[in-house]
Amino acid sequence: MRAVVQTVSRASVTVDGEVVGEIKDGLLVLLGVTHGDTQATVETMARKVYELRLLDGERSASDVGAPLLVVSQFTLYGDARKGRRPTWQAAAPAEVAEPMVTAFVAALRARGATVETGRFRTHMLVESVNVGPNTLILDL
Repeated sequence: MRAVVQTVSRASVTVDGEVVGEIKDGLLVLLGVTHGDTQATVETMARKVYELRLLDGERSASDVGAPLLVVSQFTLYGDARKGRRPTWQAAAPAEVAEPMVTAFVAALRARGATVETGRFRTHMLVESVNVGPNTLILDL
């Protein structure tokens, strides 16, 4: 599992002209799933993201109650080392990835997080205003 975590003053996801998820003053989490990910991976990533001290004053979303916007992002597992056309072989297929992303969101909510999401298997417009900018890549 791989996540790109960014501090944002605001972020939103729009699908077919409808805003399906939006937050203010929180974390935008782009989440990729790979073949070997398990429920244990999900739980570890949820804990790390929610307790990550990336916000002002070295505080975490759990410390200040900051919301999270989670967006599925299979392209985080793209490989473009050869040629110009990426391969997506390391990304889990949608049938595997979707339940893992859903489980990740559920694990965050079980920890008390306020979580908004994108919509799986759709063309999403993701907007964000980064703060800092602070961006971190987590790879489990």
